Amino acid sequence: THSCARSPHEGPGVTIREAAAPAAGPGPRDGRPATDSDAASPGAERPRRDRRGKLLRAVARNRKATAGAILLLGFILLSAVPQWIAPYNPASIQFPPGLGSTGRHWLGTTTLGQDVWSQLVWGTRQTLIIALAVGGLSTVVSVIVGVSSAYLGGIADGVLSLFTDVILVIPTFPLIILIAAYVKNSGMLTIVVVLGALGWSYGARQLRSQVLSLRNRDFLEAARVRGERRLYIIVFEILPTMTSLIMATFLGGALYAVLTAAGLQFVGLGDPNAQSWGTMLYWAQNADALQIGMPLWAIMPGVCVALLGAAFALLNYAFDEISNPALRPVRRMGGRSLAPATLIDPVQGSAT
Repeated sequence: THSCARSPHEGPGVTIREAAAPAAGPGPRDGRPATDSDAASPGAERPRRDRRGKLLRAVARNRKATAGAILLLGFILLSAVPQWIAPYNPASIQFPPGLGSTGRHWLGTTTLGQDVWSQLVWGTRQTLIIALAVGGLSTVVSVIVGVSSAYLGGIADGVLSLFTDVILVIPTFPLIILIAAYVKNSGMLTIVVVLGALGWSYGARQLRSQVLSLRNRDFLEAARVRGERRLYIIVFEILPTMTSLIMATFLGGALYAVLTAAGLQFVGLGDPNAQSWGTMLYWAQNADALQIGMPLWAIMPGVCVALLGAAFALLNYAFDEISNPALRPVRRMGGRSLAPATLIDPVQGSAT
């Protein structure tokens, strides 16, 4: 219960409230004294949910994100159920070789009599798996190195920054070619590990710069005053404010993987028996498909690589625009230029 008493020295209507002592009970999970932030912790999730909702709405309103998502969903569908879309076994040699486009064979057949359309559909799965796996692996390494380097500072920052700079200045593609040539007929796992291990440095640099700008913000100072551990602050306080930048890092890694993996397989540094667009290009080039009148065999895998790369690139540009208002196109109305659309700051929750 609460009792109110009026001070003889205070004006009318001013009261002194005396609160009863709170009942004893268990404290927070880490044993430290209860604070106002602990009592308000259930409501602390609401701003995070609001940030996620605003991010999703911003993606839905972005034309580049919409176009990229439609392309990506189409390729995901091809890779998920190729047996429902491809009419034949891609490795089956049962048709006349060198056929052109017909009703039964939309893209013709190879010099061995394999259906090109079936190979294209089944090749989507490995290409997409490589892209997503490399994007995920490189993003995880980028987040660990970049965020830890900026937040920890000191010797840790110096060592991790030096390591990042070394990887960043190494000519990556020639090094990848050397590694792939050393591992004969390198399969999908080897390609994923090599590309993921060498493709994280640029994203780590971006994430480090962003964390350096956040390190002394009020909400992080409040978390440190509450006695939160460093791991908790990084995972639950810093990373949620960098969702769009982390997504852009992932999409950039996936785009890099699509193009690099197709290039490695095209020059014969992948598994020649695998079903992927890169190996299709490899066999079409070996058979001189363009010279012998079989252009669809050589062109369509390249078109698919370009479309999948465009899907990741459009999504990447969209997330860049969402996270950086300066990159957004300026809207025009009645011949007058308008300022870019407002963006809700993911850290402070205020419009910019």
